[in-house]
Order: sequence, then structure tokens, then C-alpha cells
Amino acid sequence: MWFKNLKLYRLAPQWNCTAEVLQSALEKQPFHPGSQQETVTMGWVEPREGGGLVHAQDGQFLIALRVQKKLLPSTVINQVARARARDIEEQQGYKPGRKQMKEIKEQVTDELLPKAFALYHDTRVWLDARNRWLVIDAAASAKCDEVLGMLAKVLEPFPVLPLHVEQSPASAMTDWLASDEAPPNFTIDQDAELRSTSESRAAVRYVRQTLEAEEVRRHIQAGKQCTRLAMTWNDKISFVLTDNLDIKRVAPLDILNEGRTASADEAEQFDSDMMLMTRELALLLDAMVDTLGGEKAAG
Repeated sequence: MWFKNLKLYRLAPQWNCTAEVLQSALEKQPFHPGSQQETVTMGWVEPREGGGLVHAQDGQFLIALRVQKKLLPSTVINQVARARARDIEEQQGYKPGRKQMKEIKEQVTDELLPKAFALYHDTRVWLDARNRWLVIDAAASAKCDEVLGMLAKVLEPFPVLPLHVEQSPASAMTDWLASDEAPPNFTIDQDAELRSTSESRAAVRYVRQTLEAEEVRRHIQAGKQCTRLAMTWNDKISFVLTDNLDIKRVAPLDILNEGRTASADEAEQFDSDMMLMTRELALLLDAMVDTLGGEKAAG
């Protein structure tokens, strides 16, 4: 249930949507397996099997986008196309030109595509109507672009806004390391990356290693800034903050797992886990924004 990576966006203040309205919107673009000739197919699926396209609970909405892609490597296309070109050369007495070679590759692609393996991945999205958060569980920007693109097709007006804070994460994380002091309710853990701001982009990485204050200060004085920092919030959730304001490697700690309500009913368990996750992550995100100087006013 827990999101592993958080890409953060804001919901527009005027966005006021019920689960029923959101469900109707997503039904415009449900997922259907692609045809034999389609390389990429995407659409909305149930975030919990047996439920609707929107799983709603107390102002929290969970949705999921499925993207199916045909696995047809360019190396395979090129290999078959070269063999086809050799056969054509023997027949016509000269090598195919650039235009003919392009046509051969297109023909090979059309022939191989129906036989290609179809792989899919689901990307989960959490919409917090109470606190105006939209959070995508994805580490890669490409997956976020897929989600935002599909949301733009079904939601009018498009309610998603970028998140801007007063202090850049890189500046804040560098200050915390330089002062050897974490912000209130946070602790600094053992993973970090410091990267030079010069053209060299030289980097130093700490992995499961205690960050010695003096050593870290020397790197900062040499012109490096912190671009990734492992932290723990309130002894409840560990994560890695990046200079892009992404939150990665999110993991609930034992204190949360011990308080987790267990149920033999799968639906009840899903609801319980969802409420625990959304409640704690909302508190973490608010604390993080406050720590970075608050949200920057639009405009």
C-alpha cells in the first residue's frame, strides 16, 4: 500500500471534486489492452481489485494508471531489416537506399509487432482533497508525464499545479549538514550526495555511512551542495529528499507498523492501510514544506 516514491504537486484551490465526479471523468479513458499494431496503450484501472476506478475514503482518493508497451527492441528490428536488405540487394543488384531502408524497417516493425511481448506497469496516484495534494508514486519523470497527460484528457479545467517552496531543497539540505543540525522533528540518516556546482559536477556519495560533520563541511567549503539526503521524520517514516523536491525510498518504521490495524477482511485492511498512509504522509509533507520556508506564493 505505501507509496515508495513521491512526486509532489498541488491541487488548485478551486478544485472541488467528489469521488463520483472523478469516477465519471476517469471512465472516459479506461484501460483496454492494445491492438496488435499498437506499441503503447494506457488507461485508468482499479487501484484495488474489485473496486471502482476511484477508491475514496474521507476526502482521500486513490487512482491508478496502467501503461502497456510492446517489447520490440530496435536491435531486433535492425537485425531483421539488414537480412531483408541483403535479400533485396541480391535481387535488384544494388544496396537499398536510405528511403528504401526506412520502408523496410517500417515493414519489419509492422510484421513483428503482433508477435512482441506486451508488458505493463501501474502508476498509483493519491489525491488529497482536504490538504490539496496530488502525489504520484513514481521515481521517473516519464511516468509522471504519463499520469499528468492522461489527467489532462479527463479533467477540465486541469487542476494540477506545481509545488514551489521558499528555500530550495539543495540550499536547505546543505545548511543542515553544514550546521550538523536537522530541522525540528527530523533526523539526518546515513545516505547523502554532495555535488559540485562547477562545470566538473564532481560528486561525493555516502551510503550507509555516518556523515562526519567536519568532512562534510570541507566538501561544502569546496563548493559542493547536498543533492540527496536520507532523513527520518518523527521516528515514523524514513525517506530520501532530493534537490528536485522529490521524496524517494519512503518506508514506514516499526512504530507505525506496530500501530497498524490488522483485519481478516481484505477490503477493510486496504481501507485501514490507506488511511494510515495518507494521514501520515500528509503530516510529513506539511512538515517538509514548513521546513523549507513554506510554500511560495504563486506569481
